[in-house]
Amino acid sequence: MSRGRAWTQALADGGVSGGVPSLITADLTLGDDIARILAVVPDPHSPYHRARRGEVGLREGLALASEVTRTVAEDAHLPDERHRPIIALVDLPSQAYGRVEETLGIHQTLAAAVDAYATARTAGHPVIALIVGTALSGGLLAHGFQANQILALDDPGVLIHAMHKQAAARVTLRTVAELEELAGRIVPLSYEVTDWAGLGLCDELLTVENAGAPADGDVRKAKDALTAAVARARRGPRDLSNRLDSPGARRTRAASRRVREALTSQWD
Repeated sequence: MSRGRAWTQALADGGVSGGVPSLITADLTLGDDIARILAVVPDPHSPYHRARRGEVGLREGLALASEVTRTVAEDAHLPDERHRPIIALVDLPSQAYGRVEETLGIHQTLAAAVDAYATARTAGHPVIALIVGTALSGGLLAHGFQANQILALDDPGVLIHAMHKQAAARVTLRTVAELEELAGRIVPLSYEVTDWAGLGLCDELLTVENAGAPADGDVRKAKDALTAAVARARRGPRDLSNRLDSPGARRTRAASRRVREALTSQWD
């Protein structure tokens, strides 16, 4: 069982469901809220063979956009403080790489998912990402990276980066060993979740007993962390400015902050 499915089933109030086999959804009680969980999971029988191991492909992008948009529409008549939290539970190897996907417009389906999440966030839905496994490349950008708050398990099985190591080695004309050596000195090159959190992109790291098969204590800890993250999201800005204003970002992303300040001054 994938980590995404294991954690969704462990956190859910009841059973899980989904319009397509590779996207499962469930309800989760967090304090006074009933949150909506969405997780992309492997579908070995998918007609798109590049999206059989949990990648975010054509169907997954559209399914995410549909589920998030439906949640926003159903809550549109409620006051902002009653808009349901949306939990993006993340365990995916990447977006789907393939000629079929490129021909049929995977960039548009993933953009639809991003737009839906951003619309939900700006409409007042607390969007929380909980990364329990691999979170790489366009898959994370489509499912999770638009969140107000990002939580991650502090576990060796959690990998967050723009590329797989082998792909990064080919692009940079280096060996994997050379990249790993550089990662020890250049934080953005590291695949360690603790280093990634140090960039200011992660709001909390959770230490659990069993990341692959969560125990009762792990589930309680995750629910408590998600409840606190929802409260922070409701108090905080609806844009993503907190990622550059966090203590970690102020330490490690000084150049990014200066570039944005220069662009803002020129724009004004």
